[in-house]
Amino acid sequence: MPATSHPAPVDTEGFGRELDKIRDEVLASLGERDAAYIRGLIAVQRKLELSGRALLFASWLPPAWAAGTAALAVAKILENMEIGHNVLHGQWDWMRDPKIHSTTWEWDTASPADQWKHSHNFVHHTWTNVLGKDRDIGYSAMRISPEQRWHPIYLAQPFYNALLALFFEYGIAIYDVELERIPSGRKDPKEALAQLRAVAAKIGRQVVKDYVAFPLLAGPAFLPVLLGNLTANMARNVWAHTIIFCGHFPEGAEVFTEDRLENETRGEWYVRQLLGSCNIDGGRLFHIMSGNLSHQIEHHLFPDLPSNRYAEIAPRVRALCERFGLPYTSGSLARQAGSVWKRVLRMALPGLSRPSAAEPPARTPKVAA
Repeated sequence: MPATSHPAPVDTEGFGRELDKIRDEVLASLGERDAAYIRGLIAVQRKLELSGRALLFASWLPPAWAAGTAALAVAKILENMEIGHNVLHGQWDWMRDPKIHSTTWEWDTASPADQWKHSHNFVHHTWTNVLGKDRDIGYSAMRISPEQRWHPIYLAQPFYNALLALFFEYGIAIYDVELERIPSGRKDPKEALAQLRAVAAKIGRQVVKDYVAFPLLAGPAFLPVLLGNLTANMARNVWAHTIIFCGHFPEGAEVFTEDRLENETRGEWYVRQLLGSCNIDGGRLFHIMSGNLSHQIEHHLFPDLPSNRYAEIAPRVRALCERFGLPYTSGSLARQAGSVWKRVLRMALPGLSRPSAAEPPARTPKVAA
């Protein structure tokens, strides 16, 4: 991946200790204002969904259809990004509210919560950007780094990445099953079949809700309501795809080989999370709509801290990076999205090979002795 030289050794353990202090301070200060934030957001999301569906029942009027579809799309984005994703990370488990807890929450997307928590919370957040360990590198479908061996199928990845954006929730649900591990014997076909049945059941419930039940309730507005629900779901999918890809795959996000994990310390884990992540600049509303994954660096450093705290600790993390001579990659949504698509297009072509094991990426900091 792109290189930025860091000739001086980095005190990774000192960096890690400073980040641990930030984490401890946030945990010690959690309280009513944080609980009020998530409960208030859930209330707003539910009102938006109710309003959107009500407006769609009057969708023979074009303004009602547009307003209803927009409200429903925003509600679905909030439910997936700032609520579901973060609740399932356990960010709100400290409240001990059985209704807002990682063990009880089921979200409005195709992936069953338990399957997603394994593939995302455990696999991805443990082995972030480690080739051969983190399956989120290209989602087992795309080549997004020269560290991945090229195959002719990647010539089509700009096309199927666009399709993935439109149907992102279904792509992630199938991806979580790890079907590519079956031929090598690393996945039991019976286990995969059981997981596929759970995915199919979840998708079936969603299809009935959005494309059968609510359209039928609308009577003569059946078709406009169906199209409004479809549009809202696709808008949510494209938005989630964009935010997630902009946090993981722009220029500046590094990929590591498995030897990086040998005797990895807490501080080195923090540095790997930092180097494998990119932020997106924006205002408060943008951060909320992105699930605060616009603070992807802070999220990878502290995945179980409440997302509403990322904006306030981000300046401290950036200052630490400057102090320890580490990069802090951030840019506008347009810049990061353009960088992602540039990478997708470039990596679709042959000619860029995996770096020699004797020549690690120059940007990876040296560890102080």
